[in-house]
Amino acid sequence: MTLPTRNGVFWWLYVLFLAGAAMFVAHAFVGILVLGLFGYYMVRPIRTRFQPVVESDRLAAALTVSTVLVPVLLLLFYASLRLFQQLRGLLGEDIVSMLTSRIEGLDSSPQAGPITAESLLQEPSTDALVDLLSDSAVDQVVEIVNMVSGTLLLVALAVTLSYALLVYDTPISRGFGELVGGPETTVYAYALAVDSDLESVFFGNFLFVLVMSVVATVTYGVTNLVAPTGVQIPMVITLGVLTGIASLIPLVVGKIVYLPVVAYLGIAASQQGPGGFAFVGGVLVVYVLVLDLLPQSLLQPYISGRQVAPMLLLFAYVLGPMLFGWYGFFFLPIVFVLMLEAVRIVLPELLHGDPILPEPNLAEDTGASSEEMNEEMNEEMNEEMNEESESEPDGTDDESGSPAG
Repeated sequence: MTLPTRNGVFWWLYVLFLAGAAMFVAHAFVGILVLGLFGYYMVRPIRTRFQPVVESDRLAAALTVSTVLVPVLLLLFYASLRLFQQLRGLLGEDIVSMLTSRIEGLDSSPQAGPITAESLLQEPSTDALVDLLSDSAVDQVVEIVNMVSGTLLLVALAVTLSYALLVYDTPISRGFGELVGGPETTVYAYALAVDSDLESVFFGNFLFVLVMSVVATVTYGVTNLVAPTGVQIPMVITLGVLTGIASLIPLVVGKIVYLPVVAYLGIAASQQGPGGFAFVGGVLVVYVLVLDLLPQSLLQPYISGRQVAPMLLLFAYVLGPMLFGWYGFFFLPIVFVLMLEAVRIVLPELLHGDPILPEPNLAEDTGASSEEMNEEMNEEMNEEMNEESESEPDGTDDESGSPAG
């Protein structure tokens, strides 16, 4: 083993410093990174199907983002807005007016009445103006504006990151392969297995949410069609989308949405007479079959995370937000996939002292399969060989055409 030269030590220290700086930046913007990765893996298979049609990486990525990511974000925004409006109706106008007055700075006093912009224009008063500007409601308005603008900026940057990965993922993959020594190395095989698992999990999640949102929306709509007068479900589309999102969590599926819906129908039916309870009971049975047993037994095993055990996803989706906040819903599944493939590919050889090989030796029934990994690595090596053969000279003279030498 040779010691590094002074020049080598300097460059190693410099690279480690840059790695630390990159980790610091990644930690500071971890929400954008994990959300961008989620968006990338969620739509990458769709981008792959666009590429042969448009024959352009940029155009395929732009079509994928504009036809999938943006509509999904708009649908989530619409569902959130409708949910806020419904909560506003349930809370009552008095509570909403009180909250609105606090936000707008319309505090009232028993002597002078409410301080508004109109009253200030009619009766200018320096004291009233100072009270209005110094009120804590101004700080609340600024805080809300900062929160909304920050959220929009975060989503915009995450979408931009997803678009960049969709455009440059092939050059990044080839550069990584050259850096680690080629597709036949263990590091490349480990990265390939993680990449395959993340696509399976996130794209499968997207398909499952999409299917369950449609199924739940149709189910709630049919309920309203056959429901007695006065027993109707509000916000059908919003509740359908929320049911689809809730269905991501194994075992939980849509219970946290359709059970409150059934309770709401029961309250509405109690005001219509005893005959409505039979309808609510039938609705509950249908919801358990269509929104609970159907996704768990048929859809989820074949769509959501087909290569990763559902129980791992259950703990990842439940514990992630508890540990890290909102971005933990996307971050902890990534960490679990990294741990899973390290255990399958690297850990057995480390424990036994054997050479680390670029293939899984443990838990072969979960995670990326050896056949798919070998096929992918063979494709990468064939592409490299084709590029090298195309770049080599044809072995003939420029003018005579006879073999060189």
